[in-house]
Amino acid sequence: QLLGDVVDLDAESSYVVEYNNCVNYMKGAIESSDRVNTVSPTYSREIMRPEYGRELDPLLRERAFKVCGIVNGIDTEVYNPETDAALAANYTAANVAEGKAACRADICELFGLENDDAPIVGMVSRLVDHKGFDIVRQVGESLINSGMKICLLGTGDPEFEEYFRWLTEAYPGRCGVKIAFKPDLAHKIYAGAD
Repeated sequence: QLLGDVVDLDAESSYVVEYNNCVNYMKGAIESSDRVNTVSPTYSREIMRPEYGRELDPLLRERAFKVCGIVNGIDTEVYNPETDAALAANYTAANVAEGKAACRADICELFGLENDDAPIVGMVSRLVDHKGFDIVRQVGESLINSGMKICLLGTGDPEFEEYFRWLTEAYPGRCGVKIAFKPDLAHKIYAGAD
């Protein structure tokens, strides 16, 4: 069967999605785009290597002029503790104490954490290896045993979801987890965690 019959493209245009005698829409996207954006400058370089390129690394190296990475980061306007309406209290960099304490008490209540002086490690993420949760799983108990608390919001790989459920059961009051996607709750964690 001709490639053009599969993707309904004429012979001149089918090169856009053809890769190793197969249809590859990612290849088509790379060919057709003005820019190829990744989650970081480091990852934009990594995908040009065979171990991360999913067999598209030669094409990505040829099109390196259009590949860029933008560092992930928090939107400081949306997640501004001075103006964020989702918070228990607002605060500024110049006057943190009262507002931060109210936000901390709020997440402690919402996540079933003891509200003492122990630092709270807040995490809002997809629970997957490439976000570092394989590492977090290796050190989770050590963090808690060193005196910290964990406050986590996210969904992802079942193995990580199950691990964090277990951690919450094993360390009540020290680990609080919501396996969910709740943007308003993310605001609270960012404002209340250490």
